[in-house]
Amino acid sequence: MSGALPGGASGSSDAAGTPPGTAPAPGSRSASPSPAPGASAPSPPPAAARPGAGVYAAADLGASSGRVMVGRVGPGLLELTEVHRFPNRPVRLPEGLRWDILGLYDGVLDGLAAAGPVDSVGIDSWAVDYGLLDADGALLGNPVHYRDDRTEGIAPTVWATVPADELYAATGLQYAPFNTLYQLVAARGSVQLARAARLLLIPDLLAYWLTGEQGTELTNASTTQLIDPRTRDWAYGLAGRLGVDLSLFAPLRRPGDPAGLLRPEVLERTGLTGPVPVTTVGSHDTASAVAAVPADGERFAYICTGTWSLAGLELDAPVLTEESRAANFTNELGLDGTVRHLRNIMGLWLLQECLRAWGGPDLDGLLRDAARVPALRSVVDAGDAAFLAPGRMPERIADACRASGQPVPVSPAETTRCILDSLALAHRAAVEDAQRLAGRSVDVVHVVGGGARNALLCQLTADACGLPVLAGPAEAAALGNVLVQARAHGRVGGLDGMRRLLARTRPPARYLPRGDDAPWRAARARLAGS
Repeated sequence: MSGALPGGASGSSDAAGTPPGTAPAPGSRSASPSPAPGASAPSPPPAAARPGAGVYAAADLGASSGRVMVGRVGPGLLELTEVHRFPNRPVRLPEGLRWDILGLYDGVLDGLAAAGPVDSVGIDSWAVDYGLLDADGALLGNPVHYRDDRTEGIAPTVWATVPADELYAATGLQYAPFNTLYQLVAARGSVQLARAARLLLIPDLLAYWLTGEQGTELTNASTTQLIDPRTRDWAYGLAGRLGVDLSLFAPLRRPGDPAGLLRPEVLERTGLTGPVPVTTVGSHDTASAVAAVPADGERFAYICTGTWSLAGLELDAPVLTEESRAANFTNELGLDGTVRHLRNIMGLWLLQECLRAWGGPDLDGLLRDAARVPALRSVVDAGDAAFLAPGRMPERIADACRASGQPVPVSPAETTRCILDSLALAHRAAVEDAQRLAGRSVDVVHVVGGGARNALLCQLTADACGLPVLAGPAEAAALGNVLVQARAHGRVGGLDGMRRLLARTRPPARYLPRGDDAPWRAARARLAGS
């Protein structure tokens, strides 16, 4: 996610969640009713045959894979189909960890070719990372990965000029070592930055290659730590103090703005017939995911789950208090003047890395075994930066438990239960703190993104928060992407209308809190005292 969640709010396989069709845990219901015995659900006519239906391609890039989804939107209609998935494999070069941006662009092109005729294209991805272009518009090397170590030790350099409390008051972003601002300071003196005439965030870079037009989408720009969330414009004074040249950035664009037409070469490569517009969406995948929370009213909290968990509230204005900064909450911009006041938590990255270390065991069986492990036996701080880097995750979790005097998980099931209990505990803390900081109470917690498929995690989150959890949609980022395109093209109403359509067509699974709150209070106290 960090003042700027790098990514993982989408519903891709990154989520390490229970696959669709897995029975939900006790206290929940399935996401959609089954037909009566002996009956079959009628097949709907193709969207193209329905009056008022639009067809939209959503390129949704996650931390370990990308995909192109085709959405069909019309009155009472919201369909989503994955047409192409491709890997996102970072490459470690002698100079550091880099994204294979050319491979990702090729995957998007393959996906558009598989999509068939569409009315529009939209792109969302993780945040904070960027590509540099020279004066001719050519890419100056592969973009640096946010997990690269180049920003280690950079924050004190920034804070020596702008103290951390002033930085927060100006931008509302929580500290994370990989925020774009720290990346730019780390890149000072590099040949690439010296030659750069333009900086484009990852979705804007791909949109530029598709259309030849440059822009900086606002929700993603708000993760750079260079946007004032009150004015929803660049923090010019802050950038000047830190020597950041804002002319590197293309003009700001907002969700729904046109972003150009597919170039003739792209039309030829994909087999599409022009003109095909690219529509600006909430290009930070979390902005798209929160837009797809099927909430009714404002008394809700959300948790966007995937590689990261982002837990918080949707507000009308940022919370820029010192108390909010001390609680490590961020203020990122959303659709229609909204602010996402949230905390970034390490998320299912912990489980993903363990699965990789264990050689990819059967996830369904592992979750069943984890459900039988005693609850809250051991917990770790899911926001600890010690878990940020890849590699040796089971050993690092065991070391953290050992250091805090808790039982050390030995089996994969014990480690998995430790991770899920720890995430639920972190979700509880974030939801409680968000309500306190914003002065707003909530009645329900919406869980969206890939983790919505993980029935055990959803039930534990309901137990920990003491609130009902409504889980789904898992494909929240792609659905938000599609719905913003549809709205821009007149197929659906405002944010409330988008959410009503989601609730009607994709009713969420419901998990009710169980048991006593005392064990969760004790676990939180135990963790705080470690």
